[in-house]
Amino acid sequence: MTDPTPSTSRSTSSVSSTRTASSSTDLTTSADASRELAASGAEALGVESRAEDVIAWVAENFSAREVAVACSMQDSVLPALVADQLPSVDVLFLETGYHFVETIAARNEVARALDVTVVDVLPRLSVAEQDRVHGKDLFKTDPAACCRMRKMDPLGEVLTGYRLWFTGVRRDEAPTRVDTPLVTWDELHGLIKVNPLATWTFDDLVEHSQRNGLPVNPLLDNGYPSIGCKPCTLPVAPGEDPRSGRWAGSGKVECGIHTTEATA
Repeated sequence: MTDPTPSTSRSTSSVSSTRTASSSTDLTTSADASRELAASGAEALGVESRAEDVIAWVAENFSAREVAVACSMQDSVLPALVADQLPSVDVLFLETGYHFVETIAARNEVARALDVTVVDVLPRLSVAEQDRVHGKDLFKTDPAACCRMRKMDPLGEVLTGYRLWFTGVRRDEAPTRVDTPLVTWDELHGLIKVNPLATWTFDDLVEHSQRNGLPVNPLLDNGYPSIGCKPCTLPVAPGEDPRSGRWAGSGKVECGIHTTEATA
C-alpha cells in the first residue's frame, strides 16, 4: 500500500481528450495486431491460469498507460493485483450518481490505499438532468436505458483511450458468465479484455481480501454478494444466485457491459 494517490473525473463529453488526440490513428492501425495478440494470449494462458500469471502476460505486452481496470468498488482485489505489476494503473469507476454510500467510501479508500489512479467516469447527464429529460426514476421504467446512459455509454467512450481493459468478472457469478475467458477480443468495445479472476469463487475473493488487508465494501458482509446501484440492488439470501439481487423482478440480469447486446 502507498500514500494517497491522485484521482480524476471525466465526463463522456471530454473523456477522450486526454488520451486519444495523439493516439487515435495508432489505435486504429493496431486493432488487427491487438486482436491477434489476444488470440495468442488466450492460447498461451488457457482457461485455468493463475490471476498473477494472466496479469504478468499483460505487463509483458503493455505499459500501465495503455491499460485500465474496471472496478465497481465491491472489493479491491483486482486493482491491487494489477497494481503489483503495473503501478499507477488507471482504475475506472462508473460514477452513476446512484451508488450506496458504502460504495463511495470504498472508492475513496482504494484511491488512498493502493498504487492506482481512480478515474471517476461520469455520464453526460446528472441524475436531475436525466429525470427532467427522460422522466423521474428511469431505472424503474426502463432499466436497460438507464444502464446504457449511466454505465455502458460512458464506459464505451473512456475505453477508446486504452488498448486493453481488465474486469473482475468471475465464472461463478451467474449462468451468463460460466464461459468467461481469461483473455479475449472485446468486439463491443474494440480492445482486448482480460478477466484474471474468472476462475475465482466468491470465497476466494473474500479470503484474499482478508489475508492481504485490502479495502472492501462493507455491504459484502451484509448480504450483498453483488453490488450495483442502490435502487437496483437488493440483499441476497444464503444459497441464492449471487446476482439475484440485481434488478430483482425485472427479468434483467446484466447491465450490458459484459455482453454484446446493449439491452441485455
